[in-house]
Amino acid sequence: MSIATTKVIMYSTAACPYCVMARKLLSRKGVAFEDIRVDQHPEQRPIMERRAGRTSVPQIFIGEVHVGGFTDMQALDQQGELDKLLAS
Repeated sequence: MSIATTKVIMYSTAACPYCVMARKLLSRKGVAFEDIRVDQHPEQRPIMERRAGRTSVPQIFIGEVHVGGFTDMQALDQQGELDKLLAS
């Protein structure tokens, strides 16, 4: 069961350790998310860069909110804010 009612999108690659950690955190929370792999779909990278204003992966969006990367999402989780954002 997913705690998220808001759509979660993560732009990522297979080998990126921060992407792996982000997937694990979201999965541990039971969050369903769309994982857009820019290594498999390079046409998605410019879309990610435009949306996020960043070139690194992962880039995580909860609804229309750009959370940032894994460390940004982890900080929100540690502050108790991630679950609130997911449930909004």
